[in-house]
Formats: sequence, C-alpha cells, structure tokens
Amino acid sequence: MYSKDELKSLKKEFWESFASYCEVQPYLRRRRKMWVLYNTKVKGVELKFDATRDGAFVILEVNHRQEDQRLEMYEKLTWYRDNLEKDFPEGLIWDICFVRETGQQVARIYTKKTGIDFHRREDWGDFFSFMAKQMYLLERNFMKIAEYIRE
Repeated sequence: MYSKDELKSLKKEFWESFASYCEVQPYLRRRRKMWVLYNTKVKGVELKFDATRDGAFVILEVNHRQEDQRLEMYEKLTWYRDNLEKDFPEGLIWDICFVRETGQQVARIYTKKTGIDFHRREDWGDFFSFMAKQMYLLERNFMKIAEYIRE
C-alpha cells in the first residue's frame, strides 16, 4: 500500500510520463494542443483519461448538473453513435447513469482496457499506448460531430 503522499507522487510521475510518451508519438506530432479534454466547446461534455487499479479508461463524459440537460445531450450523442464508434470495432460502452466517487451522476461513453494496474510501473507502457491511441480516435470522431450537437 502507498501512503497518501506516495500515491500523489506516483500519480504525478505517471501523468508526466504519459505526457512525455505522447510528445514522441508520430501521429500526435504537429498538434497545436495535445488533447482537447475540457475544451470541447460543447457545454457539459468533456473528454477524460482515467488510470486505476482496474485498468485504463478513455471517456467522453456528459456532466450537465441538470439531469434533463444531461439526458438531452446523451440522447443527441446516441444519434451519432455510428460516427463515435467508427474505428472502435468492439464499440464503446454507453452508460447513461454513471455515479462518480463523489456521488455526482454523469453519463459516460467510454472504452477500457482491463488487466493492467496503475500501481505496477511495468504496466505503464500498456496504459500509455492504449490511452493515447484510443483518445486520438475518440477525440477525432467527437470533433467531427461536435458542431452538430452544440447548444
């Protein structure tokens, strides 16, 4: 087990290593900004990474505070399901009611890789390659439909 400070240090090292990994990937070069993430220009929609003891996750999250707006945006995204799932042969996981650790309800569309553990440094290469490739695809597919779902 890690102490609170050790875990904080491990997370910082992980994300710094991931950034370094992304900087040398040929398909990510010459991008003005590495990832869109919180700057999707669609209210209440964010792209996220998550690395846990359960695996790696690449997420498109709908997090409007008002449930009706959240559900409306999720429905809009379902209209473009084929576009979002392009390049994902096994599809994406669609979760209309995901509950964060904080108790906040959000809707998530994501892909995951299990069987790897954030605490094992020898798994970091698997995390990095999965997260970078999958976020590249998800971000590209989302940006193609973003102008159609803006409020």
